[in-house]
Amino acid sequence: MSKKILVVNTGGTIAMSVDDSEGVKPLDDQAVNKILPFLEKHADVTMKNLLNLPSPHMTPAIMNQLRLDIEEAFQHDHYDGIVITHGTDTLEETAYFLDLTLSVNVPIVVTGAMRSSNELGADGPVNLISSVRVAADSDSLNKGVIVVFNDEIHAARHVTKTHTSNVATFQSPQYGPIGTLAKKSVQYHHAPLDREHYAITHADANVPLIKAVAGMDPAWLQFLLEQKIDGLVIEAFGLGNLPPAIIPTLQQLLDKGVPIVLVSRCYNGQVQDIYDYEGGGRKLKEMGIIFSNGLNGQKARLKLIVTLQKTRTFKELQQLFDQ
Repeated sequence: MSKKILVVNTGGTIAMSVDDSEGVKPLDDQAVNKILPFLEKHADVTMKNLLNLPSPHMTPAIMNQLRLDIEEAFQHDHYDGIVITHGTDTLEETAYFLDLTLSVNVPIVVTGAMRSSNELGADGPVNLISSVRVAADSDSLNKGVIVVFNDEIHAARHVTKTHTSNVATFQSPQYGPIGTLAKKSVQYHHAPLDREHYAITHADANVPLIKAVAGMDPAWLQFLLEQKIDGLVIEAFGLGNLPPAIIPTLQQLLDKGVPIVLVSRCYNGQVQDIYDYEGGGRKLKEMGIIFSNGLNGQKARLKLIVTLQKTRTFKELQQLFDQ
């Protein structure tokens, strides 16, 4: 009996085409539906055209609405798996947000395309077919939200876009793919050990993300003292170190009750409280800055937006970011 798979279309390059001026633009809502006949040999597929957005237009609030729409769909019907088509620029963020918040216990796959639908070598159709195959495979259960691209399967927590145009753009630094697709099979090599789930009602927290660079001027951050922000994420140097000039401003933000999460601007490794000089990680940890366990900046921001609905206590947030 064929597995019943829900395909939710949200837009992106997979639903775009190149026009005469060589500009890539969104097509009508039925663009992805044209692939439907090729999907039906792998599963009983239902298409839902939810959005048609370029992925830079995506916001946490829209991600949360996507979560609600999927959960509502499951209240009215049963599906064995979900495939979500999405633009690649923010695909990893939506995938991770859903991994943290979506309360549906079936395989959930996010995919897209690097080449628009009418380009030679368009990768959207094969990525979508591969995603339906993965969503319909019983071994895909209990893996969390996964990203399928270029015949590889990646965990939402670890995957990131690494190239501006290459079809092999999605990689998981340090971890690699958790599985691959062959012509006739889906093969898993390992799976994420830790799973997190947070029940939320909204995704409206205001959490900026900044990147540390040599010689930062404190004025670049001081305006945040006048803003109504709920938290801050900083991509620090190396193991988790910052220019000493910005430390007083960070202390002022902490004194106002603003949680600050630290990640590394390196894409391998994680921040640790090692260096004991002004601006060093040990001093930052003593100040109350929260150290993240290997997330990149954009994902740490989403996790902070989500976990702020559970607690605003720095110590409890640190425990959640240790996971």
